Amino acid sequence: MDCLFCKIAAGEIPSQKVYEDEEILAFRDIAPMAPVHILVIPKAHIGSVDEITPENSNLVAHIFQVIPQIARAEKLEKGYRVVSNCGEHAGQSVHHLHFHILGGRQLSLEMA
Repeated sequence: MDCLFCKIAAGEIPSQKVYEDEEILAFRDIAPMAPVHILVIPKAHIGSVDEITPENSNLVAHIFQVIPQIARAEKLEKGYRVVSNCGEHAGQSVHHLHFHILGGRQLSLEMA
């Protein structure tokens, strides 16, 4: 499989890790859209939100249990946004499920 995020999860491509356990990895985005821009991925390949099933949804639940811990560690006490793009029309450029944590400044209410 030629998946960028699978290669990052496997350690084949370096990243600025902020959190890692057996199931998930969080790292800084290389093209940040906010002062804090972290990607959280399952290590197992899931293509997008469309591929979440009863069999793998525990990984998504785990990600959402860890996101607040990451936000606290990044001092995002004023708030943050969690985004997942699903499909090319939504801007998904890497077809591996991932969640963006954005914060560190007042974010616009405008959605693209």
